[in-house]
Amino acid sequence: MAQKKNTKIFADYDQRYQERYGFADDATSYTHLGKPGITRETIMEISKIKKEPKWMLEKRLIAYDIFLKKPLPKWGGDLSGIDFGKIYYYIRPSERTEKKWQDVPDYIRNTFDKLGIPEAEKKFLAGVGAQYESEMMYHSIQKDLQKLGVIFLSPDEALKQYPDLVKEYFGTVIPASDNKFAALNSAVWSGGSFIYIPKGVKVEMPLQTYFRINFASAGQFERTLIIADEGSEMHYIEGCSAPIHSTDSLHSAVVEIIVKKNAKVRYTTIQNWSRNVYNLVTKRAAVYEGGRMEWIDGNLGSKLTMKYPSVYLLGEGAHGEILSLGFAGKGRCQDNGAKAVHAAPRTTSLVRAKSIARDGGITSYRGLVKIEKGMKNCYAKVQCDALLADSKSVSNTYPTMDIREKDAKVEHEASVSKIGEEQLFYLKSRGLTEEAAMHLIVAGFLEPIVSGLPMEYAIELNRLVELEMEGAVG
Repeated sequence: MAQKKNTKIFADYDQRYQERYGFADDATSYTHLGKPGITRETIMEISKIKKEPKWMLEKRLIAYDIFLKKPLPKWGGDLSGIDFGKIYYYIRPSERTEKKWQDVPDYIRNTFDKLGIPEAEKKFLAGVGAQYESEMMYHSIQKDLQKLGVIFLSPDEALKQYPDLVKEYFGTVIPASDNKFAALNSAVWSGGSFIYIPKGVKVEMPLQTYFRINFASAGQFERTLIIADEGSEMHYIEGCSAPIHSTDSLHSAVVEIIVKKNAKVRYTTIQNWSRNVYNLVTKRAAVYEGGRMEWIDGNLGSKLTMKYPSVYLLGEGAHGEILSLGFAGKGRCQDNGAKAVHAAPRTTSLVRAKSIARDGGITSYRGLVKIEKGMKNCYAKVQCDALLADSKSVSNTYPTMDIREKDAKVEHEASVSKIGEEQLFYLKSRGLTEEAAMHLIVAGFLEPIVSGLPMEYAIELNRLVELEMEGAVG
């Protein structure tokens, strides 16, 4: 009886996901749909279509050779189901990126209308980008920011308009040799965001990009590069979704951030991939003297997520914070975590990881704190909290502490708790239904993550979690 109930619960969930995020559009209007599989010819074709300079093609081909040589990671989730020969590495929905929403092709505009992206722009955003498959279809930035010298473009467009700036920073924080999926991205990257904030400029409202995979067996390999010059401030938000297909898709992004002296960057991610997406992302920030980097990383959905936002504290007084959330349901694995490398004195880092697992889902925290020898007066704190909604689910913690300086102060806390009958009974005695009580407990558990989001995104994250938790009672 319970099995039939659970089957119905997940069928209802898939239907609701499909209505909100999971609809797929007709791909017959695409201007380029290459063959699946990756070869040198595939990479040369991508570079030719984009009309890239020779040095970028050379970087791509070097990265492809690295990709072929590097093995799949043996740790983390099960990656054996990825068939690189069946992935579509470049899909071009339209010939150009539009600056006016009404000029975007109808079928793409309808998709983002359903997702609410233009509405978000109207409400409170300083700039918006919308990526559909492999290319940015829409980009807009407020004119007053342009006057201040703020650059917010796709990397493809930045490569045309600011080639020297791109060449100076591209691949300097995450080289192609970093790992197999960083190499793959460096070989076939397309789309993403390029942001430059000039010295002393403080962007008060968030910049945003939304990434959408539509086609079955599609790969999305966006490249995000952010340079915050001295004394500047900014907040960047990205969201992601995909339809439910019978075949698997691959999302393998690279995010590089340079936080210069006394600059401040916050990077917020709400990823809500469908259950057929492998979500394998490399994210790293280099933070210099007095700089501050904050990652807020929410991961729901996907078949498997492996993602570990990192801060490399390279200047005295630099600070890094990573707030991470992973939610794993039936048949899903969230392998998330963080890395903080202290390579300068008087640097500080705070890692706060939250995970929720239900109906047999698996969540893992995998992290590294490293304090180099001679880096005096450094402080690092890691706090991992896991919440299990039932006895079938699993939570793992794999912390690594590499401390090479005696006067460093390092704290680590970890807790695993289960939603208890006593908690539910107490809240039910106050007039709540069991389902409402469950939602309240989960909302309280997530409050440190949600409180760091703009209101619209906090509401959306809470709704997504509620959707995931439906049926958890009984």
